[in-house]
Amino acid sequence: MLIGLPKEIKVHEYRVGLIPSSVSELVHHGHDVLVETNAGAGIGFSDDDYKAVGASIADTAEQVFAEAEMIVKVKEPLAEERARLRPDQVLFTYLHLAPDADQTRDLVESGATCIAYETVTDRANRLPLLAPMSEVAGRMSVQVGAAALEKSAGGRGVLLGGVPGVPAGDVVVLGGGIVGSNATMMAIGMGANVTVIDRSADVLRRLVSEFGTRINTAFSTRHTVEALVEKADLVIGGVLIPGAAAPKLVTAGMIKTMKPGAVVVDVAIDQGGCFETSKATTHADPTYVVDEVVHYCVANMPGGVARTSTFALNNVTLPFTIALADKGYKQALRDDAYLREGLNVEKGKVTYKAVADALGYSYQPAEDAIAA
Repeated sequence: MLIGLPKEIKVHEYRVGLIPSSVSELVHHGHDVLVETNAGAGIGFSDDDYKAVGASIADTAEQVFAEAEMIVKVKEPLAEERARLRPDQVLFTYLHLAPDADQTRDLVESGATCIAYETVTDRANRLPLLAPMSEVAGRMSVQVGAAALEKSAGGRGVLLGGVPGVPAGDVVVLGGGIVGSNATMMAIGMGANVTVIDRSADVLRRLVSEFGTRINTAFSTRHTVEALVEKADLVIGGVLIPGAAAPKLVTAGMIKTMKPGAVVVDVAIDQGGCFETSKATTHADPTYVVDEVVHYCVANMPGGVARTSTFALNNVTLPFTIALADKGYKQALRDDAYLREGLNVEKGKVTYKAVADALGYSYQPAEDAIAA
């Protein structure tokens, strides 16, 4: 199979879908890899690094899309990339379709087969290809939130860890999953007062077992969220419903009650965000203010630490990329029910129920789509 690796074009996105060692594995399996020039330059990989492991270099993204049988990316394809997709092509990348009607429409109309990293599952019903980016984003959320709290950035001027004689800042984490656990770990490390809210008693027990008395936990109700958000210096939103739009846990009315200069970081923004006042931002212009509350809603947070994120992503995606290339996508999806969960769009049909429900499409089960 000829696998194409285009350069990411989202603002300040330097991650890359395949690092040279991943290309080497694909070449070892008998596949050809076509890499757009400078695709990995942002994280220190030159064209010569890719040539050394057997890749060919393309001068343009147009050439990559025109020739490749499978496109491997990191972020969802932007409009100009979607226009290049073909009916006989496989796209393997993050998609986050439920809150993105334009992208879904274009992918359906392209006729391409689109497999989303974020809905691939495993035996424990976890999301193994989303997990490393959730770990990165969770850890980053406290880092960027602390910076946004600085007065020069528009924040309250609060140091999360405080100093002797001055109280630490109050951090509220919405959701105790991978994002929330990693955010909690970082916030504790910075010396903040941390409260985690979740609707699962089992999740709260796990967090208490992991962090002990260094955190507070609260069961998620509207009243609880409202009360804790009001007193917080930093609120981190890390809720997730796999493949579906994120629930709006914090309303615009709750934002109005927060302290002037408080900060919210919406890690769920790829799925539409869990704050009613959220709108996607970029690393070039990451924050905005609503009712005197600083909002950080960068839709590709892990891209800010692109080298770390790229290695972490390749560690988990490579086995699936190899399977798709070795077997062809239909046989690979037939053989692996967990990879099959990643199929979101196939030849003009929406094959992931949460996406179909969110955007009003007819739903075709993935099993039916690949049966022929």
